[in-house]
Amino acid sequence: MRFTKPVLHGFGYALAPVIVPTEELEEQLLPVYRRLHIDAGQIERLTGIVERRWWEPGYPVSEGAVVAAKRALNQAGVCAQDIEMLVYGAVCREHYEPATACHVAAGLARAGHEISRTAAVYDVSNACLGVLTGILDVASRIELGHIRAGMVVACETAREINELAIARLLDDPTLSRFSSSVATFTGGSGAVAVIMTDGSFGDADRRRLLGAAMESAPEHHRLCRWGVEPHPQATAPSWDPALRPFASTDSAAVLTHGVALGESTWARFLETMDWNAGEVDRTVCHQIGAAHRTMMLDKLGISPAQDFAAYEQLGNMGSVALPFAAALADERDFLTEGQRVALLGIGSGLNCLMLGVQW
Repeated sequence: MRFTKPVLHGFGYALAPVIVPTEELEEQLLPVYRRLHIDAGQIERLTGIVERRWWEPGYPVSEGAVVAAKRALNQAGVCAQDIEMLVYGAVCREHYEPATACHVAAGLARAGHEISRTAAVYDVSNACLGVLTGILDVASRIELGHIRAGMVVACETAREINELAIARLLDDPTLSRFSSSVATFTGGSGAVAVIMTDGSFGDADRRRLLGAAMESAPEHHRLCRWGVEPHPQATAPSWDPALRPFASTDSAAVLTHGVALGESTWARFLETMDWNAGEVDRTVCHQIGAAHRTMMLDKLGISPAQDFAAYEQLGNMGSVALPFAAALADERDFLTEGQRVALLGIGSGLNCLMLGVQW
């Protein structure tokens, strides 16, 4: 698909305050390593992640999203009343219903940033691609002339699922459980907001969204899962509080099949954009870890010098990771005016979505 009107007008983000070094996680896992005869330091060696950030215990994800949204509004110079669409795209939500986007809209109003009463306010769910999917939704309405401005927000929290994974490993230190938990230990927390406009709010020639391409491989939908399951001793119905959270990832299979899907989507993306690989000045990939980044860039023929990475200090922040990295890359002048930039997203499902932006 191609676009002529949408602009990535501004970003806002919120860094979670608690820095969690990988060494700290490793120390908690020492009894597991001894039991399995594994050398300490495996997580950092496997992922390249030195530290990540977490929210304080019990921090509501809607609050993080509100902080990022306020910063985006201030940075973009767009009035909240001009926002005609608010999409929340994170995996982590306040409730099954109502939409967490409603929490965010109410929080903005309390802070003196009430969005239009006629705005569409809703959530989208697409694993780590939630924000990029929301961007496409807003872009489509802008392209059709239905709205002039919209915002996509997300806030992810990794503390709770990490603490649970460590507790379960200490209780049941098996190699299979450790292997399926490594991806969980990459998890970081943060919030991001992206404001999109039709270019009529000033600075119209910057960060223009030119197109997008996507592919899916749903036969691999069970490779990476995060949700709730009945407790092994539970006899109650599935809606009973006996449900417990779980996360499980076949990291090796996700790497293999995810990179293959990325390679296929990249070819489609270049064709859609009418670009060749040499015409792409910069890339920002989903921030998973060292192995995924190295293999993906190699398969796509992209030099690491062209790509912005933030996972070493921030970990994998799910749906927040890629737009957060793009905001940092813009802030640090890694992305500069006139460059052709490819935002390369991939998520559980498996789904792949790539956006082409004239920065």
